[in-house]
Amino acid sequence: MKQARAPVFTDVEGVRSFVAEARPRRVVLANGCFDPLHVGHTRYLRDAKSHGDFLVVAVNDDAGARRLKGEGRPAVAAADRARLVGALACVDAVLVFGEDDVSMILEALRPHVHAKGTDYTTETVPERGVAERLGIETVITGDAKTHASREVVARLRATERSRDPGEPAA
Repeated sequence: MKQARAPVFTDVEGVRSFVAEARPRRVVLANGCFDPLHVGHTRYLRDAKSHGDFLVVAVNDDAGARRLKGEGRPAVAAADRARLVGALACVDAVLVFGEDDVSMILEALRPHVHAKGTDYTTETVPERGVAERLGIETVITGDAKTHASREVVARLRATERSRDPGEPAA
């Protein structure tokens, strides 16, 4: 029986040991900011899991999310984003990381599959060269990118600005 939520790690050695103890047949690594988590992310991760039997999700730390998404981000702290991702039934382990890409994680973990979302093609995945050198299959998973975190954040901020100051928050 799967535990209630996936454990969250802050070092690649910890997650590597956890994966080794689980003895999966086929490990998949997916990654992203997940700020905030939305339905497109859940579809990406569920589809990623279909390529193996153990899904590790690497979540960008706050500094990394800010570098990738810009000032004012992340809207949700890394620890909370990691716990939300880890609560999804398809996720087996979560790693919060600070690098700009997951090359180092690919090197250390050596998953069978590296899954990226549909905003990439196999040719545009930043870590493609590392994955090829290590014999890691790169797959594009999820549905067409019709959900964007920046749009969710913009709508939430616009709603907050337009709310009457005397009105209680929903």
